[in-house]
Amino acid sequence: MRFRTGVAALTLTCAALLGMRVALGVSAGEAEQLKTTLTPVGAERGANAEGTIPAWTGGFTTATPGYQQGAARPDPFGADKPLFSITAATLKDHQSKLPEGARALFARFPDYRMEIYPTRRSAAAPAAVYEAVARNAVRAKAAPEGIQYGIEGAAGGIPFPIPKSGAEVMWNHILAFWGPARETHISTHVISSTGTIDRTAAYSEVADFPYYYPGATPESFGNYYFKTRRTTDAPAAKFGEGYLAWQPINSERTKFAAWRYLPGERRARRGPSLSYDTPDPDASGFQMLDEYYLFFGGLDRYDFKLVGKTEMYVPYNNNRLYGLPTAGILGPKHANPDALRYELHRVWVVEGTLAAGKSHVAPKRRFYVDEDTWFAVYAESWDDTGKLWKFGHGTMYVVPDLPAVILGSQFIYDLTLGGYVYGFAFNGDQVQYKVTAPHTAAALGPDAMVSQSAR
Repeated sequence: MRFRTGVAALTLTCAALLGMRVALGVSAGEAEQLKTTLTPVGAERGANAEGTIPAWTGGFTTATPGYQQGAARPDPFGADKPLFSITAATLKDHQSKLPEGARALFARFPDYRMEIYPTRRSAAAPAAVYEAVARNAVRAKAAPEGIQYGIEGAAGGIPFPIPKSGAEVMWNHILAFWGPARETHISTHVISSTGTIDRTAAYSEVADFPYYYPGATPESFGNYYFKTRRTTDAPAAKFGEGYLAWQPINSERTKFAAWRYLPGERRARRGPSLSYDTPDPDASGFQMLDEYYLFFGGLDRYDFKLVGKTEMYVPYNNNRLYGLPTAGILGPKHANPDALRYELHRVWVVEGTLAAGKSHVAPKRRFYVDEDTWFAVYAESWDDTGKLWKFGHGTMYVVPDLPAVILGSQFIYDLTLGGYVYGFAFNGDQVQYKVTAPHTAAALGPDAMVSQSAR
């Protein structure tokens, strides 16, 4: 696979390779690229040389007339037909545009297949987000404690549209645009190595992104960029359990905050946070907590190296997926190839290696971050023997009413044990991904969690 640095004239110094910030923002002159050769969020505006990746022309922003928030969003590209299929027989012709994890699935499963569709650069954002990105470009910087712990000078848009380090790209992923607030009903499905399919958890979620509140400034959104409240309704044994988590913009200065509610106790207790390598209790050990959204939580366990940029077939514009029942998506060994849409896009490649003095069950990880949205679309993890262990991929979802393309449901494959997880799933739910106005501070506090869970 060939990597390149793109139009940003990226210079990787030794410090940058360690994921450290070497300057305070980019110059005003560099930031002007966001109006010319780069999109407002820092992607290459033009087409690739072959024309297989088209130029970005503003994204898909046409909301469906009469659309009601929370309903399934139509597939805006449902009339598209696949250009070709990648199978085990044709893999050799396309493997340079696939991550190692995908190649491992082809090697393991003879019927694994990828349907490649025309590339639609559908990503968009509100004008206010573009304006915030332009401001962030020249003012965002690492926190004094180090970029692995936090950043400063950013709000309302990704912080580093012209990244100079791997850590900056990972902050862009963590702070990519989902809208200011949402409400969803989410399920987790575990498919064992024997092919048994279980719905292991389901819950209602309320989530706010104070970082993206209207008019937010670096000084006004507070210490936490993300807050979420969950109320479990399945399985029956966990009915009524609640979980509340707040994610800090600086984990050295402000610790992760979390509370749990158990119906038998009738009160909220401080609980473990959604971060690092603690096994996700909803995923039967197949997924770590920091694999949510492919990567989530603190950066400080790793040194992140920016490898470069490349073209890759990635799961994109997958609205059709969310209209299918899970029975039409989940196969006994892997996801149904007919349920997924892949397109050729440019991605940033970032490798994380275990930082000195830190511990994690995955000492090496690699992420592939979509240039148009800054969400990771693929993730790979290696174990302590150097063996590829896990492969994860998202399913990018067009939300024209924001407008945005967001990271939707995800698959995490365990290549050692066999089996996989389908998470952040809202197929067939009455309330899928509902964009809302910001909730009150009280609605995302421990008392509200107790009140909601006790109903």
